[in-house]
Amino acid sequence: MSKLPVGTFINMGTILVGSLIGLMIKQVFPESISTITEQAVALGILIIGIQMSLKLPDELLAIFIFSLIIGGIFGEFLGVKDLLDSWELWIKNNFSLRNHPRFPEGFITAFILFCASPMTIVGAIEEGINGKRELLLIKALLDGVTAVALASIYGLSVLVAIFPMLLIQGGFTLLSVKSKGLFTKNVLAQISAVGGVLLIALSLKILLKADIAVANLLPALVVVVLLTGGFTKLKWKF
Repeated sequence: MSKLPVGTFINMGTILVGSLIGLMIKQVFPESISTITEQAVALGILIIGIQMSLKLPDELLAIFIFSLIIGGIFGEFLGVKDLLDSWELWIKNNFSLRNHPRFPEGFITAFILFCASPMTIVGAIEEGINGKRELLLIKALLDGVTAVALASIYGLSVLVAIFPMLLIQGGFTLLSVKSKGLFTKNVLAQISAVGGVLLIALSLKILLKADIAVANLLPALVVVVLLTGGFTKLKWKF
């Protein structure tokens, strides 16, 4: 059984192809088509986010809320949004992307969709533990189609999202090979719920132009794993 994240490499390839198709379509579509496509994608993201967040068991709700609060505080303290903005500026200056004003929005949207869904975590863990790639192959197909729509709206920022996906999704595969007991059912449910709320926040930001610092909430994905793991250990002790 290969220890390399082969499923993630395939996933990166489908997003690459989908993004290139989306960039070609972007040059053809008028502004009205781009607008309605963006709204359709945002509504789809909203439904996905609601489905993900509603799977959370009631007994984990308090940890979920605390994770969002603590993660948001950490995000503000660390300046995640500012970090992404500075990274965006560096990429624009070095890769001639000055004509892509929606780069941060597109990158964060693609990042959460590609990296924070249940299929990302469960699929990566299945590959690492059992060598099964079926779920990641389905995800790769879906991400490729999604990349077409996103790239036609946001441009190259969608393509850039494959690099953090390699680190996160591929990292989960490699980590699960070494730490099979870390990713319990509760941990996976919490990651899914937090990812779902981030998707809901993204959709509101797109549809209603809501002033939500979604990037600064990203640390909640890490905080929820730590808090859920700690809660599980305490529960077993008592």
